[in-house]
Amino acid sequence: MPEAVNWGILGASQFAQARMAPAIHAACGARLAALASADPAKAAGFRDFCPDLRVHSSYDALLADPAIEAVYIPLPNHLHVDWTLKGLAAGKHVLCEKPVALRAPEIDRLIAVREATGLLVAEAFMIVHHPQWQRVRDWIGAAEIGALTHVDVAFTFDNPDPANIRNRPETGGGSVPDIGVYAYGAVRWATGAEPVRLTAQLRRENGVDVFAQVWGDFDGPGGGFSYSALTSTRLFPRQEVVFQGSRGLIRLTAPFNAGVFAEARIEMIRAGHATLVETFPGVNQYVRQVEAFCAALRGGAPFAWRLEDARGTQEMIDRVLASSN
Repeated sequence: MPEAVNWGILGASQFAQARMAPAIHAACGARLAALASADPAKAAGFRDFCPDLRVHSSYDALLADPAIEAVYIPLPNHLHVDWTLKGLAAGKHVLCEKPVALRAPEIDRLIAVREATGLLVAEAFMIVHHPQWQRVRDWIGAAEIGALTHVDVAFTFDNPDPANIRNRPETGGGSVPDIGVYAYGAVRWATGAEPVRLTAQLRRENGVDVFAQVWGDFDGPGGGFSYSALTSTRLFPRQEVVFQGSRGLIRLTAPFNAGVFAEARIEMIRAGHATLVETFPGVNQYVRQVEAFCAALRGGAPFAWRLEDARGTQEMIDRVLASSN
């Protein structure tokens, strides 16, 4: 059995406390060892489930901790590249929240350091570790619904708080960076296709997009298909992805926050066949992500979401934002 990877977390964000810290704590092959936070009160919620957690008063102090082998970065979007580079400079493997950068060329810097150091660095695109998406990718690759002709995506929630980092331009806010990364990246990963044409209509408040409709065409190994996506931070919560083929369709009803928004469920509907329904109770995609990262770090299977994959999605984000100007 490989030695467990000692993890540290840079920042006591609510998401880290609710999702990723418990996932690291629960994952096989991982040990949550340290947290960096200048506010001791914020560490209390982490110590509720990890009482031996070591708390550093600064991010630099955690990066200087020789016992820490890997760090998870849940900081606001505009800090991702800088702190990922600092983590790598300190000799740590890095798992950084999405989007790992705010512009595609910034990811080239991360790739260059990864190649120079041999360290593992990745964007925390957890959905590719969930079996529902792995199943969908296999079905599409096997042409179970015939030739893929169209994909519809919707990901919305309501967050009108002007102080929230998702609503502030200086922290890289907006629905496209925050959840467009899922609406775009998931389709790229499941189909192996890339967008060849994109157009968008955005509505902005306070310098960030709060509503984005995207239309376009993809082309790839399985042929081309049309695409439409809706993301918003000002609508009633909704998550759905539909892959429509020449002989059927595949629908995911909790594609992104599986187990939180709703139980993961996929349907495959084809003429002449009974509807195939699969559910995945109890699957924690955050735990699986951490376990996959630790396994890759210890020389196991390659990590499923590479920086090159993240760069492709960021290129699409950049194009969407540019096409709406």
